This record gives sequence, structure tokens and C-alpha cells, in this order.
Amino acid sequence: MAHPKPKQPVSILNGSSEKRSVPSATATPTRQSKRVKPSSTTSTPKKSPYFEAESSQSEPESEIENEASGYEDEDQSAVSAMSSPPESEEEVEEADDTSEDDKPRKRKRGRPSAASVASVKSIKGKELWRPGVKADLAPGEQVFIKLPKARQPGKIPYTDDTIHPNTMLFLADLKENNDREWLKVHDADYRQSKKDFDSFVECLTEKIIEKDETIPELPSKDLTFRIYRDIRFSPDPTPYKTHFSAAWSRTGRKGPYAHYYVQVQPGGSFVGAGIWHPEAGPLGLLRRAVDRKSHKLKTVLMDPLIRKECLGGVGKDEKKVVKAFCASNADNALKNKPKGYEAANPNIELLRLRNYTMGRKLKDEEVVGTKGITRITELIGILSPFITYLNNVVMPDEEQDSSDEDEAEEEEEADQSDE
Repeated sequence: MAHPKPKQPVSILNGSSEKRSVPSATATPTRQSKRVKPSSTTSTPKKSPYFEAESSQSEPESEIENEASGYEDEDQSAVSAMSSPPESEEEVEEADDTSEDDKPRKRKRGRPSAASVASVKSIKGKELWRPGVKADLAPGEQVFIKLPKARQPGKIPYTDDTIHPNTMLFLADLKENNDREWLKVHDADYRQSKKDFDSFVECLTEKIIEKDETIPELPSKDLTFRIYRDIRFSPDPTPYKTHFSAAWSRTGRKGPYAHYYVQVQPGGSFVGAGIWHPEAGPLGLLRRAVDRKSHKLKTVLMDPLIRKECLGGVGKDEKKVVKAFCASNADNALKNKPKGYEAANPNIELLRLRNYTMGRKLKDEEVVGTKGITRITELIGILSPFITYLNNVVMPDEEQDSSDEDEAEEEEEADQSDE
């Protein structure tokens, strides 16, 4: 009786059956796991191209590696996922089913487009250097902006005794962009312009001393005014002045004495002299001098050069000269008579004043260049008699006090003899 042949074991791979060899009956079958352990050769990282190339001889593959187990080698798939094609159509379909939304989006790298940056730069107040301004940048992107350098001098060199055209250009730009962020970014231009004005002031001081010996030689820091405005009680919130200015007196820019004043501003430069809004004590002395000895002030005002340069070229008429002087100081003058004086006083117009100043406006071409210091010095010399008169009234010297007393006694004696 014939014995039936033993059935061959069948392994299932991808849904199809195939025959598989069976070991002999004498050998004890060993069970092999379907999940193959990662091979030591596949998990070894690739060497850098800077090292020597690997040997071309490869070790013989084991039977376990050649055997189809039904599971993919995890490490091998991780290494060759980008190079090897899928083994079946099902894997292709699974790869196609993966939507693009599940994939992480790549961030755009690099600088923003020129169009987006230009659109921001073109809007005033929305410059990229201002805090809080957005430039449509992707997350993680940054824009680095170089601070602008100071203007180049061009064909006109910087000199100590001149005002450079770049200083006027800076002041004009400051007028259009009067805010702290703008000046912080354009600090190089500000420092260069301030240095240009300070050196000019030092040279001008020497010229002023030649015209008025009572002016001491002081450094520019004791003569120039700060560019910052006091906005505590001002309706104008702009933080900076749009001009450079300096003042000279017996004590510099501060003190009770009369001052020479120079202001440099595009379209607003001028040279002035006098006492601006004095305190009650000096103001009382000025009104007393006008009431008792008005002829001294009128003599100064009648000077031909003062009438030509500072009083609008008025003719040699005392009443017209006084009227022109009062008109130039009418901004904060009293509307009524001051306390202690009658309204019928012949010098009532002069007594109503609270400022005693005069000056001359200058065009930009009169300030910029080599002729600027000459023109300003000329005006200072014309105004020096006016400063001398004011100082003799407000802060008289000892010799001046004794001469005034003698003159007063002579006037009293003359009045008594007439009686």
C-alpha cells in the first residue's frame, strides 16, 4: 500500500502562493522570524567623500537577507526611500493618496522682494528703520538696514570759517522729518553739521571781539544753543529746532547783559542784538532811561548804518525811526501804558516795549560760503553801539554810574536856575 506523499508547505507573499523547499526529515526545522533584524551593513552611515572610498568587494548576502519575508526592511527603506521605486501598485496608490497639505511647507528664504521693500520706503512715516513698521517678511526673516552715512562734501571742502551747504541741507531735511527716530538714524549728518557750525562760531568769536572788546573769548559750548526744544508748554510737539544759533555777551549766551545773536537756517538766517524779554528789574531800568534820557537811545537809532541795515532803510526822521524800531518789537508790547507812567508821555511807544532788539535777515547765499563770516561781522560792528547803550543802562560800570550821577546833578541845577 503506497503511502501518501507529505504536503508541501506553502508561503503567502503579496496574496500569491509559491512553492518552497522543505528541509530533510532528519533535520530539525528552526523557526525564523518574519521581521528581519536590521543589517549591520545597512545601518552604517555613509562615509564623507573626504575619506577614502570603500572597498569594491562586498560580503556575501545571507540566506535570511535573500529570503522574502513579507515585511519591508525598515532601515533599508529609510535609506533608499528616495531612490528605489515602490514594489507594487498598491504602494504607488498609497503614495499618491498622500495630500500636499500633509507635507510641511517650505519657508521662503532670502531677502524680501524689491517691490515690497520699495513700497514701504516710498511712504513717509513708514520707513523700514522706524519701530513697528512691517515689511511683509516671512516668519524668521529679518532685514538689516545700514545707517546712512554723512553727506560727502563734494567739490566744496569743509573749512572752519564757513558754513557748508550740507549744513543747510541737513536743516532742511530736519524740518521735513522733525522726529526722534529720523534724527537717530541720521545722527552722522547731524554731528557733521553741528561740528561745522561750532567751528564757524569759534572763528566768528574772534571777529566779534575785534568789534566789541567787552566780549570774552569763550568755547563754542558756552555760546551755542541746544537743538532740543522745550515743548512742555508749547502747542507745537516737534522735538527739535530747525536752526543752529549762538549768542555772545559779557557772560556768554547766558546772563543779564545784552547779546549779539546769530541764527543759521534755510530761508530764516539773521543777525540780531539786544535784550529779549528781560526780567522786571532790568526792564524797569530801561523804561526809566527812556523816560529821563530818551535822546541817548534815539541817537543810536538815528545812525545811518542802523537805519539802513536794521530799520528797513527809513529816512532821517526821528519819529519814523522810533516808529520803525517799535514796530520790530511789537510782538509782546503792552497795549496800555506801563505802571508809573502817564499815557501822555512823549515816549509812550518806547515805554510800552518789553523787548529792546533789532536785527537783519540774511539770504542763504549771504551765509553760506567764504563771504558769510565777513557779512555777519559787518552787521555785528553796526550793532555794537546799540549793545553798548543797553549794557550801560542795565548793568552800568562804576565809571558810568559816577558820570550819570554828575549829569543828573547838572540837570537839576539847570532846572533850578531856570526857575
